Parts: sequence; C-alpha cells; structure tokens
Amino acid sequence: QVQLVESGGGLVQAGGSLRLSCAASGRASGRAFTTYTMGWFRQAPGKERDFVAAISWDGAATRYSDSVKGRFTISRDNAANTVYLQMNSLKPEDTARYYCAASTTVVLTTEEANYNYWGRGTQVTVSS
Repeated sequence: QVQLVESGGGLVQAGGSLRLSCAASGRASGRAFTTYTMGWFRQAPGKERDFVAAISWDGAATRYSDSVKGRFTISRDNAANTVYLQMNSLKPEDTARYYCAASTTVVLTTEEANYNYWGRGTQVTVSS
C-alpha cells in the first residue's frame, strides 16, 4: 500500500501564496515513489473533483489545468519521497480541498481514474 499525507493548506488573502507538500510512503507492487506519476486535484463544495497539476516520475514532464497555469508550479524530490505544489497569485476561485494522488502508470496522466492512491486532502481558502 501507498500512503499520502498532504500539508500546507490554510487561509490566505487574494494575491497571496501557499506551498502544499505531499509526503509518500510504502510501495505499490514493488515500485518505489521514484517510479510514480504524481498529481494534484482539488474539489470545491458541491462540485466535482478537478485536475490541477501532474508531474512525471523523473520530473521531466509537467501538465497544468488552464485555470492555474502560470500561477502554480508542481515539483518533486524523489530522495525525500515528497511532491510539492507552489501556489502564487491565489484567487478566491482557488478555494477548495486539495488532494495529492499517485499513479503507477508508466506514462504521465491527467485522468483521475488512473490514479491509484489518494491522500485525505488539505483545505485552501482564499479570501477577497
């Protein structure tokens, strides 16, 4: 089993910044964190969970949703078994619970169904 724990959420004013962290432990079918595609998703009350960002196992490829591109940056430190989401220029519409997820697929994916393991999320609230 793979365990994911998010941290770094909180309440900030519009225009502010936060950095979310996701610490991973365990293995999936003998594969270490180094081999996982990692992603961030978010869900606001009453809405579906949406893709935010993803990063390949080696960090060479990243993808972002249109709503966060240019403001958010995903990164990873495989030696520390950790993935990050740096969020700058936050807007009230960024308010949501943010989830870290891991995929054992060999190709970077943005599809929620391809992510096998999920954290419990961390709340981000942006005030106007």
